[in-house]
Amino acid sequence: MAEYPDSPDSDPPSTDGGTAQSGLPAEETPPTDGTDTPSVDDGLVSDGPESDEEMPLADHIEEMMKRLGVVFLVAGIVMIVVYPFAGDTINFLWASHIPEAATNRPRLYGPLEFILTKLKVAGLAGLVVGLPVFVYQTYRFMRPGLYPTERRYYLASVPTSLVLGVLGVLFAHFLVLPFIFEYFTQYTGDAATVAYGLQETFNLILILMGWMALIFQIPLFIMLAIMMGLVTRQWLEAKRLVFWGAFLGIAFLFSPDPTGMAPIIVTLTMVGLFEGTLALLRWTGN
Repeated sequence: MAEYPDSPDSDPPSTDGGTAQSGLPAEETPPTDGTDTPSVDDGLVSDGPESDEEMPLADHIEEMMKRLGVVFLVAGIVMIVVYPFAGDTINFLWASHIPEAATNRPRLYGPLEFILTKLKVAGLAGLVVGLPVFVYQTYRFMRPGLYPTERRYYLASVPTSLVLGVLGVLFAHFLVLPFIFEYFTQYTGDAATVAYGLQETFNLILILMGWMALIFQIPLFIMLAIMMGLVTRQWLEAKRLVFWGAFLGIAFLFSPDPTGMAPIIVTLTMVGLFEGTLALLRWTGN
């Protein structure tokens, strides 16, 4: 074994330079200053809220079904409450949208048409009220994984959903339906006398009103998606043509109007709400 001289002029064995006891050069010796080596996961994985807990998939599905059950229960109760007044609502909508309503009385082509139409009118009320209930139940479902700020925004979207749904119905009532019936009257007036059947006429009225109630939720869904970090405004702007095409396809797929006028109006409304929301976010810097 090598021995070092005890002379005061001799230096002790170096641990900072030269050759370490391991036989490796100093520059290859791992740092010993206490600094942790950066992990490849740094910046990629973030801790969720303290209330966030992992649950089995079966429990998630069970809770989701319970939340949806609450939505359908509330919508059903609203339908039962509104049903006795559905006849008056039918008369009001008929007088508002049918040309010469006093002369063009609704025609029934089946014994259950009036009852089914009343159920559909009550169903529209259930849909409008069920929308904010659906938003609230999704909030309850996702609440453990939300931060306090996200919870406040999500709760604020519950009354906003109801307001947007009512605005959509009013938009259809005052703007879309008058134009649609005026167009239909001029479209067929020269060829035949139009006979307005109750079921077919209210299918058009209620479907357009329901569509508008759903379509007017687009700004809310966009803002919630951005708030949750699912998408960004820049990504939505880059994919706008894809969304326009999807809007057009959905409108033509579910529209009861074979002439194409109603789907075009629905598509333009969807595009307008989509672009208006993005413009608002761009203007506010969000």
